[in-house]
Amino acid sequence: MELPAWLPSERTVSAFVVLILALTIALLAAGRGDRTLLGAGSNAVPTKSNGQVVAQVEAPRPKLGVAATPEAPAVGGGALLTPAPAIEYATAPLLATPPPDPAYDPMVDGLLPHFRILTYYGHPHDANMGIVGEHAIEDVHRLLIEEAERYEIADPDREVIAAFELIATVAQRVPGADGTYILDTDIKTLTEWVNYAADHDMLVFLDVQIGRGSVAAELEKVRSLLLRPNVHLAIDPEFAVADGQTPGDHIGSVWAESITYAQNELAALVEAHNLPPKVLIVHQFREDMIKEKETLRPVPGVQLVIDADGFGDPDLKTSVYNILVRDEPVEFGGIKLFYRQDKPLMEPSDVVDLNPSPDLVIYQ
Repeated sequence: MELPAWLPSERTVSAFVVLILALTIALLAAGRGDRTLLGAGSNAVPTKSNGQVVAQVEAPRPKLGVAATPEAPAVGGGALLTPAPAIEYATAPLLATPPPDPAYDPMVDGLLPHFRILTYYGHPHDANMGIVGEHAIEDVHRLLIEEAERYEIADPDREVIAAFELIATVAQRVPGADGTYILDTDIKTLTEWVNYAADHDMLVFLDVQIGRGSVAAELEKVRSLLLRPNVHLAIDPEFAVADGQTPGDHIGSVWAESITYAQNELAALVEAHNLPPKVLIVHQFREDMIKEKETLRPVPGVQLVIDADGFGDPDLKTSVYNILVRDEPVEFGGIKLFYRQDKPLMEPSDVVDLNPSPDLVIYQ
């Protein structure tokens, strides 16, 4: 049957369909360009538990104290701030666990990726801030070891080291005497937990929340404890807010150069005091919580872990992990799980099956 002359030819129709498909694909790709994330839910705008919108803070450039340049001494008379070595990103994933090495030396090679670190997070005096504050130290230790055993069953090829992550400087909604919106955990409490951990072959991470202060200033508060071989550092950008902003009302962020500063300070401690390599955790649940993340590089003597933070269901947590850890490799990767808020809670077998398998797992 002959088609009417006014109908377009078959070739014209095909070309039109191809054009429409190409435009659709281009629009979808552009839509994926802004991958602002939420670890706490699937909303496009971060909210608090009462539904109030939480503003996003534009992070100020880091305040590095008097150590802002390589020529100036660090706060407290520490080592000089030196630029991170220019190490190119590998084309293969940097997070993959190599085969066991019989020549492994933790004093030289560090804990990762030979071990997996399993951490319980919180404040010893506050049950609302994580599992650490919900029980006596002996019970926290017992529960942590039980969880570690489940991970060794899920992944028999990787030994687990247990750790406490203690909030050493706590973000507040009031400015305090120094205007930093930070309350320091008493050194006696921190020392008790560090001593207990050392007696039981455990690690301790001291978590600093920054407020309106600086990474340099908060690091100085825990420097003496960082001289202990089993003590490491964690930075929480969520509570690093700009002037005029309040922790908890605004989601904060840090610049990569502040993280590099911490790496260099830890590396200087390691070298000066003949310590095993330090581990530095940086928590993140949105892409914009680490400004200029692409400039981060490994620093000898320090093992940098980007922790995919935030609560949610397993699909959301996997997506956040994929974007912040798998797709933006720096050195090592971690994930935080929430006993109360994650519904359902990911099983150890699900966690170790993430790609790449996490080097660090935190429970809050």
